[in-house]
Amino acid sequence: MLIRNFMTTKVITIDAEDSMQRAIQVLQQHKINMMPVLQNGKMVGVISDRDLKKASPSEATDLDKHELKYLLNKIKIKDIMTTKVITVPQDFTIEEAAEVLLKNDISGAPVVDDRGNLVGIITNTDLYKALISLSGLGRRGIQFAFQVEDRPGSIKELTDIIRSTGARIASIMSSYDRVREGWRNVFIRVYDVDRDTLPQLIQDLQQQAQMLYLVDHKENRREIFSTAPPVAFTVDSK
Repeated sequence: MLIRNFMTTKVITIDAEDSMQRAIQVLQQHKINMMPVLQNGKMVGVISDRDLKKASPSEATDLDKHELKYLLNKIKIKDIMTTKVITVPQDFTIEEAAEVLLKNDISGAPVVDDRGNLVGIITNTDLYKALISLSGLGRRGIQFAFQVEDRPGSIKELTDIIRSTGARIASIMSSYDRVREGWRNVFIRVYDVDRDTLPQLIQDLQQQAQMLYLVDHKENRREIFSTAPPVAFTVDSK
């Protein structure tokens, strides 16, 4: 999944000559925590709430609110913005974009095309939305987690059992993290499950592979079958 399909294309920007007070107002107004800074139509930096906090007078200042407002209006964005801009190509995958944000400890980044032109912005919120879409959580249903042998056909054996009941599969995800060699964790989210056949389905799946847990969003049911360590990136929310 490419970030071009999940990024925010209506980018809020600000001019380098604008004041710090103006930046505070724009971020608050649009409920965002960073935005690109432009000069003559070209991106020259980014301004974030982190930059604003660093540049703000100490809470112990003796300035009254009128003096403080005057000071904030005198400070230019170009003097406090981050000039070393971390950007993300629009053809990066969601995972690659998440890695960039995580490694650089930032909450968002401008997205650029092949020529370096600003075409959007990707934020943590956009990545959360992508995760929900990618995992199929929007369809609710049930997520099964397994630990299976790392061999051809091991996942198909599980999906064949699920499909034999008439249930539909929303997503399949797997990982080798925190699993002993020769095994992997597999997460299958299903929907349209016949509740009368669910107990038998669980039994059949357990005979095929080690079931770690199930989360049933429709019935608000969570059942742990194994104490095996969970995979770091797996997140379920009601």
